[in-house]
Amino acid sequence: LPAYEALQPGLNMEELPRSTTVTVEEERTPPRDHLLWSLCNTLYGNFLCLGFLALVFSVKSRDRKVLGDYSAALTYSSTAKWLNIAALVLNIIAAIIAIAVFA
Repeated sequence: LPAYEALQPGLNMEELPRSTTVTVEEERTPPRDHLLWSLCNTLYGNFLCLGFLALVFSVKSRDRKVLGDYSAALTYSSTAKWLNIAALVLNIIAAIIAIAVFA
């Protein structure tokens, strides 16, 4: 607690100027967890298990978001997003190669 000074003699509390300080904390938007994207990558294109890894990090991100730890949730969310991007790009490349070879 802050130290308080004694009121000087001859001063009355009603005579002192009044001020109020209100601190408003801006509500942060929770980070996205990319769970649906990770689930689709896991079910439809789990190349090198990147979709499954993205799903794991998405669930971790959602758990951290529920607990209120937004910095850890943001880290896990970012990892899930980049794993999803890598899985998607590799799946597209694999599909192009498969069409070129078998067509």
